[in-house]
Amino acid sequence: MIEALRQLEAEAKQELSALTDSQVLADLKIKYLGRKGLFASVSARISEVSPEEKRLAGQEMNRVKQALEALFSSREEAFQLGPEASTKKIDTTMPGTFHAPGNLHPLTQVISDVVDIFARLGFSLVDGPEVETEHYNFEALNIPLNHAARDSFDTFYLDNGKLLRSQTSTVQIRVMEKNRPPLKIIAPGKVFRPDATDATHSFMFHQIEGLMVDEQVSFADLKGVLFEFAREFFGPKTKVRFRPHFFPFTEPSAEIDIFFPSRDQWLEILGAGLVHPHVLKSVNIDPEKYSGFAFGMGVERLAMLKYGVEDIRHFFENDVRFLRQF
Repeated sequence: MIEALRQLEAEAKQELSALTDSQVLADLKIKYLGRKGLFASVSARISEVSPEEKRLAGQEMNRVKQALEALFSSREEAFQLGPEASTKKIDTTMPGTFHAPGNLHPLTQVISDVVDIFARLGFSLVDGPEVETEHYNFEALNIPLNHAARDSFDTFYLDNGKLLRSQTSTVQIRVMEKNRPPLKIIAPGKVFRPDATDATHSFMFHQIEGLMVDEQVSFADLKGVLFEFAREFFGPKTKVRFRPHFFPFTEPSAEIDIFFPSRDQWLEILGAGLVHPHVLKSVNIDPEKYSGFAFGMGVERLAMLKYGVEDIRHFFENDVRFLRQF
Protein backbone atom coordinates (compact mmCIF):
# COMPACT_ATOMS: atom_id res chain seq x y z
CA MET A 1 0.00 0.00 0.00
CA ILE A 2 2.83 2.39 0.82
CA GLU A 3 4.34 1.79 -2.62
CA ALA A 4 0.97 2.42 -4.26
CA LEU A 5 0.64 5.77 -2.49
CA ARG A 6 4.09 6.86 -3.63
CA GLN A 7 3.32 5.78 -7.20
CA LEU A 8 0.11 7.79 -7.06
CA GLU A 9 2.02 10.89 -5.93
CA ALA A 10 4.56 10.49 -8.74
CA GLU A 11 1.83 10.15 -11.40
CA ALA A 12 0.03 13.24 -10.12
CA LYS A 13 3.23 15.28 -10.28
CA GLN A 14 3.85 14.13 -13.86
CA GLU A 15 0.37 15.02 -15.04
CA LEU A 16 0.36 18.39 -13.31
CA SER A 17 3.74 19.37 -14.76
CA ALA A 18 2.38 19.04 -18.32
CA LEU A 19 -0.90 20.82 -17.55
CA THR A 20 -1.90 23.90 -19.62
CA ASP A 21 -5.65 24.13 -19.11
CA SER A 22 -7.52 25.14 -15.96
CA GLN A 23 -10.50 22.95 -16.81
CA VAL A 24 -8.25 19.91 -17.09
CA LEU A 25 -6.81 20.90 -13.69
CA ALA A 26 -10.28 20.72 -12.14
CA ASP A 27 -10.86 17.31 -13.71
CA LEU A 28 -7.50 16.06 -12.45
CA LYS A 29 -8.26 17.24 -8.92
CA ILE A 30 -11.47 15.18 -8.95
CA LYS A 31 -9.55 12.25 -10.42
CA TYR A 32 -6.97 12.23 -7.61
CA LEU A 33 -8.68 13.86 -4.61
CA GLY A 34 -12.40 13.37 -5.28
CA ARG A 35 -14.61 11.27 -3.01
CA LYS A 36 -14.23 8.36 -5.45
CA GLY A 37 -10.80 9.41 -6.68
CA LEU A 38 -7.55 7.46 -6.86
CA PHE A 39 -6.34 8.57 -3.42
CA ALA A 40 -9.58 7.47 -1.78
CA SER A 41 -9.37 4.14 -3.63
CA VAL A 42 -5.83 3.42 -2.48
CA SER A 43 -6.56 4.60 1.09
CA ALA A 44 -9.46 2.18 1.37
CA ARG A 45 -6.96 -0.67 1.17
CA ILE A 46 -5.61 0.13 4.65
CA SER A 47 -7.94 -2.50 6.07
CA GLU A 48 -5.86 -5.09 4.18
CA VAL A 49 -2.60 -3.98 5.80
CA SER A 50 -1.17 -6.02 8.67
CA PRO A 51 -1.34 -4.50 12.18
CA GLU A 52 2.45 -4.16 12.22
CA GLU A 53 2.49 -1.96 9.08
CA LYS A 54 -0.75 -0.08 9.66
CA ARG A 55 0.95 2.81 11.57
CA LEU A 56 3.50 3.40 8.80
CA ALA A 57 0.81 3.16 6.14
CA GLY A 58 -1.32 5.72 7.98
CA GLN A 59 1.60 8.14 8.19
CA GLU A 60 2.27 7.77 4.48
CA MET A 61 -1.41 8.36 3.68
CA ASN A 62 -1.33 11.67 5.56
CA ARG A 63 1.91 12.76 3.90
CA VAL A 64 0.75 11.94 0.37
CA LYS A 65 -2.62 13.63 0.86
CA GLN A 66 -0.94 16.83 2.09
CA ALA A 67 1.54 16.70 -0.80
CA LEU A 68 -1.25 16.30 -3.39
CA GLU A 69 -3.30 19.12 -1.88
CA ALA A 70 -0.23 21.41 -1.96
CA LEU A 71 0.48 20.49 -5.60
CA PHE A 72 -3.04 21.27 -6.76
CA SER A 73 -3.20 24.47 -4.69
CA SER A 74 0.03 25.69 -6.28
CA ARG A 75 -1.20 25.01 -9.81
CA GLU A 76 -4.56 26.69 -9.11
CA GLU A 77 -2.78 29.80 -7.88
CA ALA A 78 -0.61 29.86 -11.00
CA PHE A 79 -3.69 29.74 -13.26
CA GLN A 80 -5.36 32.53 -11.27
CA LEU A 81 -2.35 34.80 -11.75
CA GLY A 82 -2.42 34.16 -15.48
CA PRO A 83 0.26 33.10 -17.94
CA GLU A 84 1.91 36.50 -17.83
CA ALA A 85 2.71 36.21 -14.10
CA SER A 86 5.98 34.37 -14.62
CA THR A 87 7.13 36.67 -17.41
CA LYS A 88 5.88 40.01 -16.08
CA LYS A 89 8.59 42.65 -16.11
CA ILE A 90 9.02 45.84 -14.14
CA ASP A 91 8.44 49.01 -16.12
CA THR A 92 11.32 51.16 -14.99
CA THR A 93 9.83 54.23 -16.70
CA MET A 94 6.89 54.32 -14.28
CA PRO A 95 7.20 56.61 -11.23
CA GLY A 96 8.10 54.77 -8.04
CA THR A 97 6.16 54.66 -4.79
CA PHE A 98 7.04 57.62 -2.56
CA HIS A 99 8.05 56.90 1.01
CA ALA A 100 8.45 59.96 3.21
CA PRO A 101 11.86 60.10 4.92
CA GLY A 102 11.86 59.44 8.65
CA ASN A 103 13.48 61.42 11.46
CA LEU A 104 15.97 60.44 14.10
CA HIS A 105 14.32 60.20 17.52
CA PRO A 106 15.29 63.32 19.53
CA LEU A 107 17.12 61.19 22.12
CA THR A 108 19.05 59.41 19.38
CA GLN A 109 19.94 62.78 17.90
CA VAL A 110 21.16 64.13 21.25
CA ILE A 111 23.31 61.05 21.87
CA SER A 112 24.77 61.35 18.37
CA ASP A 113 25.53 65.05 18.85
CA VAL A 114 27.17 64.54 22.26
CA VAL A 115 29.26 61.59 21.09
CA ASP A 116 30.35 63.59 18.04
CA ILE A 117 31.50 66.51 20.19
CA PHE A 118 33.56 64.29 22.47
CA ALA A 119 34.94 62.31 19.54
CA ARG A 120 36.44 65.57 18.25
CA LEU A 121 38.03 65.97 21.69
CA GLY A 122 39.67 62.54 21.37
CA PHE A 123 37.20 60.38 23.33
CA SER A 124 36.45 56.86 22.08
CA LEU A 125 32.92 55.40 22.09
CA VAL A 126 32.40 52.31 24.31
CA ASP A 127 29.44 50.48 25.83
CA GLY A 128 28.70 47.91 28.51
CA PRO A 129 26.00 45.51 29.75
CA GLU A 130 22.70 46.76 31.15
CA VAL A 131 22.46 43.82 33.58
CA GLU A 132 25.23 44.26 36.13
CA THR A 133 26.62 43.00 39.43
CA GLU A 134 26.79 44.96 42.68
CA HIS A 135 30.57 45.04 42.26
CA TYR A 136 30.45 47.13 39.08
CA ASN A 137 27.40 49.20 40.02
CA PHE A 138 28.46 50.00 43.60
CA GLU A 139 31.55 48.47 45.20
CA ALA A 140 34.15 49.37 42.56
CA LEU A 141 32.67 52.88 42.46
CA ASN A 142 33.34 53.42 46.17
CA ILE A 143 29.65 53.31 47.10
CA PRO A 144 29.37 51.84 50.63
CA LEU A 145 26.90 49.20 51.76
CA ASN A 146 24.82 51.68 53.73
CA HIS A 147 24.43 54.11 50.83
CA ALA A 148 20.81 54.92 49.94
CA ALA A 149 21.39 54.08 46.27
CA ARG A 150 21.86 50.41 47.21
CA ASP A 151 18.37 50.18 48.69
CA SER A 152 15.72 48.26 46.73
CA PHE A 153 13.73 51.49 46.50
CA ASP A 154 16.49 52.94 44.30
CA THR A 155 17.75 49.92 42.34
CA PHE A 156 16.09 47.13 40.34
CA TYR A 157 17.43 43.87 41.81
CA LEU A 158 16.94 40.63 39.85
CA ASP A 159 16.19 37.14 41.15
CA ASN A 160 19.60 35.87 40.00
CA GLY A 161 21.46 38.23 42.35
CA LYS A 162 22.26 40.78 39.64
CA LEU A 163 20.65 44.15 38.97
CA LEU A 164 19.73 46.58 36.21
CA ARG A 165 22.47 49.19 36.17
CA SER A 166 21.44 52.48 37.72
CA GLN A 167 24.27 54.45 36.09
CA THR A 168 26.61 54.17 33.12
CA SER A 169 29.57 54.64 35.50
CA THR A 170 29.78 50.83 35.48
CA VAL A 171 31.36 51.10 32.02
CA GLN A 172 34.36 53.09 33.28
CA ILE A 173 35.19 50.30 35.73
CA ARG A 174 35.02 47.64 33.01
CA VAL A 175 37.21 49.72 30.71
CA MET A 176 39.83 50.46 33.38
CA GLU A 177 39.96 46.77 34.37
CA LYS A 178 40.99 45.73 30.86
CA ASN A 179 43.01 48.75 29.71
CA ARG A 180 45.87 50.81 31.09
CA PRO A 181 46.07 54.62 30.93
CA PRO A 182 45.98 56.86 28.99
CA LEU A 183 42.18 56.45 28.63
CA LYS A 184 39.55 58.76 27.12
CA ILE A 185 36.11 57.21 26.70
CA ILE A 186 32.49 58.24 26.23
CA ALA A 187 29.77 55.67 27.10
CA PRO A 188 26.07 56.29 26.35
CA GLY A 189 23.35 53.82 27.33
CA LYS A 190 20.13 53.02 29.17
CA VAL A 191 19.95 53.03 32.97
CA PHE A 192 17.14 51.94 35.27
CA ARG A 193 15.82 53.23 38.60
CA PRO A 194 12.46 52.46 40.27
CA ASP A 195 11.27 56.06 40.17
CA ALA A 196 7.61 56.99 39.92
CA THR A 197 6.97 58.28 36.40
CA ASP A 198 6.07 61.96 36.15
CA ALA A 199 7.00 64.99 34.05
CA THR A 200 10.68 64.84 35.07
CA HIS A 201 11.23 61.18 36.09
CA SER A 202 11.17 57.80 34.34
CA PHE A 203 12.07 54.29 35.50
CA MET A 204 14.22 53.96 32.35
CA PHE A 205 16.27 56.78 30.89
CA HIS A 206 19.62 57.38 29.18
CA GLN A 207 22.96 58.56 30.52
CA ILE A 208 26.29 59.41 28.95
CA GLU A 209 29.39 58.67 30.99
CA GLY A 210 32.77 60.25 30.24
CA LEU A 211 36.17 59.31 31.62
CA MET A 212 39.75 60.46 31.15
CA VAL A 213 42.71 58.92 33.01
CA ASP A 214 46.35 59.85 32.43
CA GLU A 215 49.34 61.32 34.21
CA GLN A 216 48.80 64.79 35.70
CA VAL A 217 45.11 65.10 34.79
CA SER A 218 43.67 67.99 36.83
CA PHE A 219 40.37 69.70 37.54
CA ALA A 220 41.44 72.34 35.02
CA ASP A 221 41.35 69.66 32.30
CA LEU A 222 37.83 68.69 33.37
CA LYS A 223 36.68 72.32 33.24
CA GLY A 224 38.20 72.85 29.81
CA VAL A 225 36.51 69.77 28.36
CA LEU A 226 33.09 70.56 29.84
CA PHE A 227 33.23 74.24 28.86
CA GLU A 228 33.94 73.15 25.30
CA PHE A 229 31.10 70.62 25.36
CA ALA A 230 28.53 73.08 26.75
CA ARG A 231 29.36 75.74 24.18
CA GLU A 232 29.33 73.25 21.30
CA PHE A 233 26.02 71.71 22.36
CA PHE A 234 24.06 74.72 23.65
CA GLY A 235 25.74 77.53 21.71
CA PRO A 236 28.97 79.58 21.79
CA LYS A 237 27.64 82.17 24.25
CA THR A 238 26.62 79.61 26.87
CA LYS A 239 27.56 80.55 30.44
CA VAL A 240 28.78 77.67 32.64
CA ARG A 241 29.32 77.42 36.38
CA PHE A 242 30.63 74.69 38.69
CA ARG A 243 29.08 74.12 42.15
CA PRO A 244 30.68 71.95 44.86
CA HIS A 245 28.89 68.65 45.34
CA PHE A 246 29.48 65.12 46.64
CA PHE A 247 29.69 61.85 44.68
CA PRO A 248 31.24 58.71 46.22
CA PHE A 249 33.29 57.97 43.10
CA THR A 250 34.84 61.42 42.56
CA GLU A 251 36.81 63.80 44.80
CA PRO A 252 36.48 66.75 44.54
CA SER A 253 33.06 66.71 42.89
CA ALA A 254 30.88 69.31 41.24
CA GLU A 255 27.54 69.85 39.59
CA ILE A 256 27.65 71.87 36.38
CA ASP A 257 24.97 74.42 35.50
CA ILE A 258 24.33 76.54 32.43
CA PHE A 259 22.49 79.85 32.37
CA PHE A 260 19.28 80.17 30.34
CA PRO A 261 18.56 83.86 29.59
CA SER A 262 15.02 82.98 28.43
CA ARG A 263 14.26 81.63 31.90
CA ASP A 264 16.66 83.94 33.72
CA GLN A 265 17.98 81.02 35.75
CA TRP A 266 20.79 78.52 36.11
CA LEU A 267 19.91 74.86 35.42
CA GLU A 268 21.98 71.76 36.18
CA ILE A 269 23.11 69.70 33.17
CA LEU A 270 25.54 67.13 34.63
CA GLY A 271 27.71 65.96 37.52
CA ALA A 272 31.49 65.51 37.43
CA GLY A 273 34.71 65.37 39.41
CA LEU A 274 38.18 63.90 39.70
CA VAL A 275 38.17 60.10 39.90
CA HIS A 276 38.40 59.03 43.54
CA PRO A 277 41.72 57.30 44.42
CA HIS A 278 39.75 54.33 45.82
CA VAL A 279 38.15 53.81 42.40
CA LEU A 280 41.57 53.78 40.72
CA LYS A 281 42.89 51.32 43.30
CA SER A 282 39.90 49.00 42.74
CA VAL A 283 41.04 48.52 39.11
CA ASN A 284 44.76 48.31 39.96
CA ILE A 285 45.70 51.77 38.66
CA ASP A 286 48.23 53.59 40.83
CA PRO A 287 46.63 56.86 42.08
CA GLU A 288 50.10 58.21 42.89
CA LYS A 289 51.03 58.04 39.20
CA TYR A 290 47.69 58.55 37.46
CA SER A 291 44.70 60.78 37.95
CA GLY A 292 41.54 61.34 35.99
CA PHE A 293 38.15 62.91 35.74
CA ALA A 294 34.68 61.51 35.12
CA PHE A 295 31.33 63.04 34.31
CA GLY A 296 27.79 61.82 33.75
CA MET A 297 24.83 63.49 32.08
CA GLY A 298 21.20 62.57 31.50
CA VAL A 299 20.29 62.48 27.82
CA GLU A 300 16.61 63.25 28.44
CA ARG A 301 17.55 66.27 30.53
CA LEU A 302 19.83 67.60 27.80
CA ALA A 303 17.08 67.10 25.22
CA MET A 304 14.44 68.77 27.40
CA LEU A 305 16.65 71.79 27.98
CA LYS A 306 17.80 72.13 24.39
CA TYR A 307 14.41 71.65 22.74
CA GLY A 308 12.16 73.14 25.43
CA VAL A 309 10.33 69.89 26.20
CA GLU A 310 8.43 70.11 29.48
CA ASP A 311 7.49 66.44 30.01
CA ILE A 312 9.94 63.52 29.79
CA ARG A 313 7.08 61.14 28.97
CA HIS A 314 6.77 62.62 25.48
CA PHE A 315 10.02 60.88 24.50
CA PHE A 316 8.56 57.42 25.14
CA GLU A 317 4.93 57.71 24.00
CA ASN A 318 5.72 57.19 20.29
CA ASP A 319 3.39 60.05 19.32
CA VAL A 320 4.39 61.00 15.76
CA ARG A 321 2.90 64.47 16.24
CA PHE A 322 5.60 65.09 18.85
CA LEU A 323 8.39 63.25 17.04
CA ARG A 324 7.86 65.09 13.74
CA GLN A 325 8.94 68.31 15.40
CA PHE A 326 12.58 67.20 15.49
